[in-house]
Amino acid sequence: MNPLSRRTLVRTALLGGASAALTALTAGTGPAARAAAPFVPVLPAPTGPHPVGVVRHTFTDRDRADPWDPALGARQVVVSAVYPARTVAGLPRAPQLTPAEAPVFGTLAPLVRGLPAAGVDWAGTLTHAHAGAPPLPGRRPVVLYTPGGGDARTLGSGLAEELASHGAVVVLVDHPGEASQVELPDGSVRETVLFGPPDPATFRTMVDTRVADLRLVLDRFGELPLGTGPDPRRTGIYGHSAGGTAAALLAARDPRIRAVADLEGYLDLEPWPGHRPLLLMATDGFEGAERIARSWAGLRARRRTLRAANHWVFTDHAAVVPQLHAAGLVTDAVRDGLVGPGDAAAAFAAVRRELRAFFGGALGGTCR
Repeated sequence: MNPLSRRTLVRTALLGGASAALTALTAGTGPAARAAAPFVPVLPAPTGPHPVGVVRHTFTDRDRADPWDPALGARQVVVSAVYPARTVAGLPRAPQLTPAEAPVFGTLAPLVRGLPAAGVDWAGTLTHAHAGAPPLPGRRPVVLYTPGGGDARTLGSGLAEELASHGAVVVLVDHPGEASQVELPDGSVRETVLFGPPDPATFRTMVDTRVADLRLVLDRFGELPLGTGPDPRRTGIYGHSAGGTAAALLAARDPRIRAVADLEGYLDLEPWPGHRPLLLMATDGFEGAERIARSWAGLRARRRTLRAANHWVFTDHAAVVPQLHAAGLVTDAVRDGLVGPGDAAAAFAAVRRELRAFFGGALGGTCR
């Protein structure tokens, strides 16, 4: 099995989007081939009063071998910390993907998501965070983010920047070896090593690895060059899909997590203890909706279901996919399978509002 077909199976298995992925594979990429010039997707601007800064950092856990490839030695975890900035004057906006990551994503995109095989400048998409901006003074709540299975942390840029613009420090955590692509400190790009639909033991390894990665970030948060602004006593976490599962497991095990938001992730690996504020958000289009409903049944939580939406509306695909569809670069079926047939921008705005309100109430500060 070649690496690209292997990643297709990974995406299908881990994110539960089997039918969407198969539809994408059979839909063809003809519209992309007809594009006259590379299209540059645009991410939505944050709505808060503060400009946003970002720093990139790598944590190395010398007490833990990499679970996916022990030959690599110590586990490395790559993060981006997004935060309210004092000023961004003269500082560039950071790209969503690095120049090394973008071509890897572009190669994988048509196979695992049905995104265009050509005609899109993935390296040209900019975030609204400015690299190395000085942090805004003041004590801030801290929120961790863990992405969906097979996704890189960069696909959560829009939600993180929204929270940061309203006063929170958000740390987006990548999980190398599982994520589609992650640039490491030496400039190499690590791609996923998983293949085939994961058996229960493999899925368990994935989730437990994420929990260990997140704990590493919590243990050594002070290494991030953010000054004294972040307040670790007010720490929350949110995650999408498999990330939602991992976020809940971390919150159940680690008292440092004060609140958890699960964006359409199954909660049936372990019982939820019910001693943390919990936000549960789902879509009406996700093909795993029945399992979601079963695993969330009876839980005491704040809940919201997005109508005419689908699984990846919780990510930056909520902005990008409708743009590609309007440009004739993806089909109706691809759009519907990723973000749903409804107004994805409105759904994404609702996710932003829910997260701001939830973490603002649970952690205090200015997330609202």
